[in-house]
Amino acid sequence: MKTKPAKIVGIVSYLAGLIMIVAGVATWAVVSVNLNEQRITVAADSPMLAGATVGDPFTAYAQAQIINTHAEHATDGKTYAELGAEQAQVRAEAEAAGIKDITSTDPAVVVQDQAASPQYTELKNRYQALTAQRTTAMNASFLRASLFTSVVAYGVAALVVALGIWALLVGWALRGLASAPAPAVVPPATDTAAEDAGAV
Repeated sequence: MKTKPAKIVGIVSYLAGLIMIVAGVATWAVVSVNLNEQRITVAADSPMLAGATVGDPFTAYAQAQIINTHAEHATDGKTYAELGAEQAQVRAEAEAAGIKDITSTDPAVVVQDQAASPQYTELKNRYQALTAQRTTAMNASFLRASLFTSVVAYGVAALVVALGIWALLVGWALRGLASAPAPAVVPPATDTAAEDAGAV
């Protein structure tokens, strides 16, 4: 019975397991250090882990969830895309009212548009309010994406450590099989009575 392949695979599994465990632990540590450096604290009104420093997957998830809650309140529950559609509607209303460019900050254009329509101020205020809400939705989306990226990184790190432990166990099992003594070879039994009869 050849044991050399089992020994080689066992050694490779050991090495792979050790590398994966080190890589997973290092990734977990790097993500934690970077999150802690940001000095983020879970909002006081968060339903879970309120006031905790964001530095692990649970606090990162909690902060991402409360950011979403705050963003929904600030935007009246509207998404970034929905707010964009409302902005487009205000621009269309402004054009229909004879306003050249509701988004312009150029004083000459503003004066011209104010003279063109009595609705200018109302439409401009609506547009600016939607712009502020859309900016809030966008910033919240970016923050949540960053925090969820950290959560995913933690998950991958934990998975790599688990796979490393599994590889170590596989290596240990293969090395055990390879180092086990070879089974004794027993010659086949012969029928001595038949042999004796034949000899007579």
